[in-house]
Amino acid sequence: MLISEIYSHLEKNQYTWLITGVAGFIGSNLLEKLLKLNQRVIGVDNFSTGYKSNIDFAINDSSENCSYDPTDLFILFEDDITSCIDFEKFFKFKKNNQEFPVDFVLHQAALGSIPRSIDNPINTNNTNISGFLNILNSSREFKVKSFVYASSSSTYGDHKTLPKKEDRIGKPLNPYSVTKLVNEIYADVFFKTYGFNTIGLRYFNVFGKRQNPNGDYAAVIPKWISSIHSNSDLYINGDGETSRDFCYIENAIQMNILAATTKNKLAQNQVYNVAVGNNTSLNDLLKMILRDMNSLTNVLFDNQPIYREFRKGDIRHSLADISKAQTLLKYYPEFDISLGVKLTVEWYMKNINFIRKIS
Repeated sequence: MLISEIYSHLEKNQYTWLITGVAGFIGSNLLEKLLKLNQRVIGVDNFSTGYKSNIDFAINDSSENCSYDPTDLFILFEDDITSCIDFEKFFKFKKNNQEFPVDFVLHQAALGSIPRSIDNPINTNNTNISGFLNILNSSREFKVKSFVYASSSSTYGDHKTLPKKEDRIGKPLNPYSVTKLVNEIYADVFFKTYGFNTIGLRYFNVFGKRQNPNGDYAAVIPKWISSIHSNSDLYINGDGETSRDFCYIENAIQMNILAATTKNKLAQNQVYNVAVGNNTSLNDLLKMILRDMNSLTNVLFDNQPIYREFRKGDIRHSLADISKAQTLLKYYPEFDISLGVKLTVEWYMKNINFIRKIS
């Protein structure tokens, strides 16, 4: 089925979804989309890197042009998936004397960032492997229909061939990459051992609204928008010719829902690239951001970057082959880098106080 057909089906048929990491960037965008589709959602987050404001934004945005109250469709558990002693509560939506078991799991909870994993490999391992295993095993025990989890393009490691194809990976280059590779191995073992179906999504550089622009581990696009707007120093690691396959958040949402609802048996127990199949240099990315910011204001932004050393653990270029997702999941990214940057800049300029709220 095409994504438009799936969205139409969901609008008419209500299911129950569990999103871990619901207060994060991707998790909160998934929450917004599912609430707009009249779906029940259970969210879990320990707020170590996620923000309550992300959930508030998601609920508020989902309520526009809505004939129902999205808060009636959402339950939040503030809990830690590495230390929780009662996972059963995550797998039943209980409200108004009604109870609905979870149909689909979208596991987004993780400690992201390669530099963070280098600084603290123990915490990264605990969250990304132990936490993952807890949710994976609980999902099996409570017999969910499907389990979709966030993997990463970093699993390609030192494999240099471009574009990246799912069946060709190298050796991990950092602790974060190790944890995401272990997730894929565990998922494969759970299928072979228990017959439990999963799908892993190797996110390339996903960006969009509500991505944290602050801190040492902030993503480049919101961080640059914030720096340009405040006329602060703007840094580029390396010479700016490093390139990435930047993927707008709506494409990642599409992939999660396609993966969760697929009835194609050949599509299950697989990993997929989540990208657009084009790469952009950091220098060109900065030009796009400046162009779009200047189009929205009378102020002329002309910030010049400060080039500094390459970041430890980074690869030079990244580019995805998305043909597997196109063939098995009918994934066709609707937003290219140019449109995605434009929409992202518009959102941050409209919600500039978001930067201060999550500081």
